[in-house]
Amino acid sequence: MRRSEFLRAVEDEFGPRSVALMNDLVLGPVGNRTATDALDAGVAPRDIWQALCAETDVPPERRYGVGRLEPRRR
Repeated sequence: MRRSEFLRAVEDEFGPRSVALMNDLVLGPVGNRTATDALDAGVAPRDIWQALCAETDVPPERRYGVGRLEPRRR
């Protein structure tokens, strides 16, 4: 998962709450950091996405694939 895919996934899943969650919610699995701090520290976006989903009780069926780029059309 790329950083851009992660940011799109957060926006798609959380909408208007996404900025507050990224900046305020401390996530234990990524070193007791916020998602923003974890990104800045070089933590893999997929690891942050999984921690964010677990902490906010996102159902498993929405944890994979959200924010992925659409395939290129040929």
